[in-house]
Amino acid sequence: MICGKEPKNQLGLNRRSLALCTVTAMSAAPKLAVLSTIEATQWYAVQTRYRFEKKVTSHLQRKGLDTFLPLLEQVHGWSDREQPIQIPLFPGYTFSRFDPHSKSRLEILRTEGVLDVISFNGNAAPIPAKQIEDLRVLLAHRIPCAIHAFLKVGQKVRIRGGCLDGLEGILEESGSKHLVISLESIHRSAAIRIEGYELEMI
Repeated sequence: MICGKEPKNQLGLNRRSLALCTVTAMSAAPKLAVLSTIEATQWYAVQTRYRFEKKVTSHLQRKGLDTFLPLLEQVHGWSDREQPIQIPLFPGYTFSRFDPHSKSRLEILRTEGVLDVISFNGNAAPIPAKQIEDLRVLLAHRIPCAIHAFLKVGQKVRIRGGCLDGLEGILEESGSKHLVISLESIHRSAAIRIEGYELEMI
């Protein structure tokens, strides 16, 4: 697979259902006022109302928070035309990096369209920064990907070489080889086809 180019039917999907990660993910770095504490913060999933993902992300950006909303580009066909549209990779969720013990969490919960910060036993559930960075890599290189059934158990691997060097996930080999990136806190996964890549077991 050549990074940066869209292969045909790479995930076994037809043209009208192909999901392509797009580089226009909504993300923003924090304002200077919070840069000094950014290393001490982690990423968290923010649950939103239906179809409020983009609006919530914009609101959080205006509040100076570091945000990330991965988007998929899908081609929808009508009788007379085809039109690409952008939808969230993980519907109902956006992501933000903040200190859950600071006033930032309360500011997020007060944001229009926000339902909750994903938590377990009352504590905000952090998402490994490596997973966020891996998703950014997919977006940057426009790697075709698709939503996958949540996968928690399996052989973990790391890609060696090429533009996806260092990308980690769970190897799924039912049919073609796929790398599955799973976010445990929201029980959601995304998959890419990895035929031809050198893999390292981890």
